[in-house]
Amino acid sequence: MDRTVAFVTLGCKLNYAETSTMVRSFEERGYRHVEATSPADIYVINTCSVTEHADKKCRNIIRRLHKVNPAARIVVTGCYAQLKPEEIAALEGVYAVLGAKDKARTVAVAIDGPGGIYAAPRNDAKGFMGAYSSGERTRSFLKVQDGCDYFCTYCTVPLARGASRNISIAQLTSQARDIAASGIKEVVLTGVNTGDFGRSTGESFLDLLKALNEVEGIERYRISSIEPNLLTGEIVDWIASGTKFLPHFHIPLQSGCDKTLAAMHRRYDTQFFADKIAYIRSRMDNVFFGIDVIVGFPGETEEDFLETYHFLERIAPAFIHIFPYSRRAGTVAAAMKPQVQECVKTKRVQMLEELCERLHSEFCKANEGRTEQVLFESTDKGGKMFGYTRNYIKVERPYDSALIGQIADVVLP
Repeated sequence: MDRTVAFVTLGCKLNYAETSTMVRSFEERGYRHVEATSPADIYVINTCSVTEHADKKCRNIIRRLHKVNPAARIVVTGCYAQLKPEEIAALEGVYAVLGAKDKARTVAVAIDGPGGIYAAPRNDAKGFMGAYSSGERTRSFLKVQDGCDYFCTYCTVPLARGASRNISIAQLTSQARDIAASGIKEVVLTGVNTGDFGRSTGESFLDLLKALNEVEGIERYRISSIEPNLLTGEIVDWIASGTKFLPHFHIPLQSGCDKTLAAMHRRYDTQFFADKIAYIRSRMDNVFFGIDVIVGFPGETEEDFLETYHFLERIAPAFIHIFPYSRRAGTVAAAMKPQVQECVKTKRVQMLEELCERLHSEFCKANEGRTEQVLFESTDKGGKMFGYTRNYIKVERPYDSALIGQIADVVLP
């Protein structure tokens, strides 16, 4: 009997790694993985809850999947499931809701039951589901850490994901060897607060990087996101000494205004952040910096926003990930006043998008004529294939199947 399962993954790369691990587990139980647009026996939705829009999107997906196959078991897990399990369980077609503590049981519950709510209280999101993504021929996302102890005033993630925790370096290097055995050459380290690795095991993030660097078969590593206070000079110096870790850093800033950073309960000020960027640039050439920024945080005036704008101009990242502030129940910021109007947020997002486009163009132009190593992907779009340099510049060339998953020297146009 042909049994099928389909997945919908919302939100971060951490969810993507976890979903990919679930896919492998279902296949081991004899299920065939199909697209979510197809009728399936089981649908699994791995949710995000960083914004109200993410919650709404999940609800709409549940309704759509139930129409595709009213007899299917719809199983919902992830951050939204942890924060509002009863709200999800009340939707027609939902078979089970699993929070952070029971996410690793998703496959067993979906197949064997019983259905129901498996979400612990908000302050009891525990356990660790080891995970890495597979299915791509070029890179894998390896989950090295979960949870967060920071409690920034705008964020529900500590409530949804629980306290910072991890599995051991030995377990993670074993998973990296499994990834290498599949032929994948690049690994992206992911987590909720990736650089906080070691809380559960007494190990350090730098020790993890050094151990992963020794895994044969993996040729490139990226760190998906790391807090500026956790990206220490020691880590930077080691990466710059000649390792498999690439000159590509995704660092959350959130605001370029010290008043706003303090209201957010961030653990640094703009001078600290600028010094960190300058130090990394002093140790490595042609570094790609991706920076997260929230616009329209409660109380953010036009002057505050312009401080952020000009700070970003000054530090000149290669890319800006821009998020309009979303009011989330249960956070300190939800009660802050004044809340910024949506039309004002939209204008500020547009201004930063235009700045991002200019800064990214300038970064690419500064790299013109350099010879860079590009890892090519399998996608064929209009006879073209694509890949990324070590410092995350997207390169295209005529499609050549022999280059899929290979690293080639390319002169950047």
